[in-house]
Amino acid sequence: MRYQGGCHCGAVRYSVDVDLENPITCNCSYCSKRGSILAFTPLEEFSLEKGDESLTEYRFNTNTIEHLFCSRCGMESFARGAMPDGTKMAAVNVRCLDGVDLDALKPQEYDGRAR
Repeated sequence: MRYQGGCHCGAVRYSVDVDLENPITCNCSYCSKRGSILAFTPLEEFSLEKGDESLTEYRFNTNTIEHLFCSRCGMESFARGAMPDGTKMAAVNVRCLDGVDLDALKPQEYDGRAR
């Protein structure tokens, strides 16, 4: 399904075709503090509509995921990286998608702390 999303202040906006059937929460040091619910989609299904100039990047651990957040409000509404097979993907913070009923989601827990 196609969704619209973005940061808190509206400087960053995007549209994305993503399946919300199997979102995840992660307990790694970064995700556990951030509290995101993540859904993944191939990068070609993600379109940044505005705000490229407002994005600031943060990388940690293996430095392979581009954690991108708005330099104005600090919200990380999405990240970019690659799947183990090299397929480029977008990781979308489902909490930043417009009109999603978060109570209807059943996120799976991912043990990022053990990785």
